[in-house]
Amino acid sequence: MSGTPLKKRIVVGLSGASGAIYAVRLLRCLRRAGVEVHLVVSPYGRRLLRDELGITDVSSATLIGAPDDGLVIHKYRDAGSVLGSGSFHTDGMIVCPCSSKTLASMAAGFGDNLLDRSVQVTLKEMRRLVVVTREMPMSRIDLLNALRLSEAGAVICPASPGFYMLPRSIDDLVDFVVGKLLDLVGVQHSLRTRWADQLAMPDPRPPGGHAG
Repeated sequence: MSGTPLKKRIVVGLSGASGAIYAVRLLRCLRRAGVEVHLVVSPYGRRLLRDELGITDVSSATLIGAPDDGLVIHKYRDAGSVLGSGSFHTDGMIVCPCSSKTLASMAAGFGDNLLDRSVQVTLKEMRRLVVVTREMPMSRIDLLNALRLSEAGAVICPASPGFYMLPRSIDDLVDFVVGKLLDLVGVQHSLRTRWADQLAMPDPRPPGGHAG
């Protein structure tokens, strides 16, 4: 047998909460890192891509910027896909962004579509599941659903960018969230997300001044 390590394989679920920009940036960073990506987009996720980014044809060319065999797009209703089987090894799953509807469906364990079924498989196989909630504020029902998933082993990671990196653009804020997601599934990246990086930067404030 060859000593070459197996390529990392991550499932990404994209639902209808606002935040398509997070999902597309995540997909591009995963592929840039050489990760094999399996994508499931809900019907409202497709509408989200259209409304927020003008993407009407969901393909590797539109999402990554060029045809890419390393991004495999699965049909949402195909619960019989390989993603629905625990024997298909993956290194985890990220649901980004995750709507309240999808959060509720995942917490209930319906599994009547491929996104939900992939979540079930990820949890039952005890693989890393990261749920990127984007709704705000969250109702008590949302919080209980998030708690139920957390107790089942999921990591609840709201799309809440930090500001200690002194962001100067929307891209900086997006990269902060995406970098955190990559950390959670063990994918190396060069996005500026770490507190140590900020400590190494010169203080932008004038001498004797303050930030506020």
